[in-house]
Amino acid sequence: QVHLVESGGGLVQAGGSLRLSCAASGRTVSYYAMAWFRQAPGKEREFVAAIRWDGGNTYYADSVKGRFTISRDNAKNTVYLQMNSLKPEDTAVYYCHAGGSDSGSSYNPSYGSWGQGTQVTVSS
Repeated sequence: QVHLVESGGGLVQAGGSLRLSCAASGRTVSYYAMAWFRQAPGKEREFVAAIRWDGGNTYYADSVKGRFTISRDNAKNTVYLQMNSLKPEDTAVYYCHAGGSDSGSSYNPSYGSWGQGTQVTVSS
């Protein structure tokens, strides 16, 4: 079973940047698609970005396209989310997921593992 731990969240002013990390342990995630989701207070969890097992394909929610970049380092069993030009509406708990179903343009987290989440707060 894969154990995921997110880090890198915090408080940042609008326009600032943060880099989230998701470190996997228990087994390698080198052959898993991975993704980031987020959940704001009072809202449902939503998809943010996903990356193919080899990093060869990435895709994003329209709300973050051009501002966020997902990447991975399979040697470190880690996936990253670089977040630039942050907005107050990006405030949420950000979750990492591994092992979902990746079609190349959509990611289904019905199977796989979730991390515990990391809080990102963007002040205006």
